[in-house]
Amino acid sequence: MSLHDQLIDRNNWDGHINAAGLDIIKSFEGWRSSVYHCGARWTIGWGSTYDLNGDRVTPDHADIDKAEGDTLLRREVRHVEETINRVVKAPLNENQFSSLVSFVYNVGSGNFYRSSCRQKLSRLDYEGAADELPKWRRSAGRVLAGLVRRRAAERTLFLLDV
Repeated sequence: MSLHDQLIDRNNWDGHINAAGLDIIKSFEGWRSSVYHCGARWTIGWGSTYDLNGDRVTPDHADIDKAEGDTLLRREVRHVEETINRVVKAPLNENQFSSLVSFVYNVGSGNFYRSSCRQKLSRLDYEGAADELPKWRRSAGRVLAGLVRRRAAERTLFLLDV
């Protein structure tokens, strides 16, 4: 049994994002039934970048309803969870994992893979990893107040004991 599986068993946690992590995603992404540009790419729903067919969202994408948006969110969250499980070898508790899901949902798996946050986790430097999160506060070269608040929420959740 892997360390990750042992931690899940010990905490009676199902290994998926918790409500607090999902709340961070939803509150900072916000809901939009129509396509919008978030500063980095075209998105829809709760910040989804891919549609129900698995194609990238484009400016001419049709509006969606909340049920479709929730489906897109669940699918993208599952993809992020799989990424974290694949690239993070350090044991994570429920709040650390959920915080990282929100973070990676926002910055992308490639950026996370190359990040100092992941590298510090590999060295079991949890506090150092948490301190990396607030550094990801820019979009298109500008510091955004919303990203500052989101990273603070993710860092708080990451450091919160279960």
